[in-house]
Amino acid sequence: MKKHLGFLLNVLAIGLFVPGIILPMFSLNMTMNAQVANASVSSGLLDKQLSLIGTIQELYQDDRVLVASLILFFSLCIPILKSLLMTWAYIKKNTEIEKSIYRFINAIGKWSMADVFVVAIFLAVLSTNHGETATSQQLQLFAFKIDVLTSTETLSAVGQGFYYFVGYCLLSLLATQISHSSLKED
Repeated sequence: MKKHLGFLLNVLAIGLFVPGIILPMFSLNMTMNAQVANASVSSGLLDKQLSLIGTIQELYQDDRVLVASLILFFSLCIPILKSLLMTWAYIKKNTEIEKSIYRFINAIGKWSMADVFVVAIFLAVLSTNHGETATSQQLQLFAFKIDVLTSTETLSAVGQGFYYFVGYCLLSLLATQISHSSLKED
């Protein structure tokens, strides 16, 4: 029974993984405001939504190949490999191959950075949310003095992809534990 439950949770985890890597995980909006006397001007400096796949593509385009490759390997390749191996182990019932597969899954699970990636996104959102800076300058042109106030505001938020990816991480961990514990009962 545990084996079937573990497999079902693995399938559900895959269902969460796909939107988790495609949908935006993180949005960042930065605006600059300038105020001169009673007039003010506002301009958007940055308005970005990034998914896991979009982040990897952007890192490759910016020639940050090592970081992009690490995120690709640990947050995409290992979870996909883990899901495929869990499916294979489910099909290879009650064999030594099944036990070897689960041992390998446990070994690579320690190297999966999916959970670390989720925490990093969450911390990035918390650290940039509502960051605001303001500077005041006084310009003097001939006999005129003009006060200029410039400010920037940074807003960030987690997107739908973040929640799907968190769901994938939790279900995948649970599926692995349940599937592995079913071996001990056999």
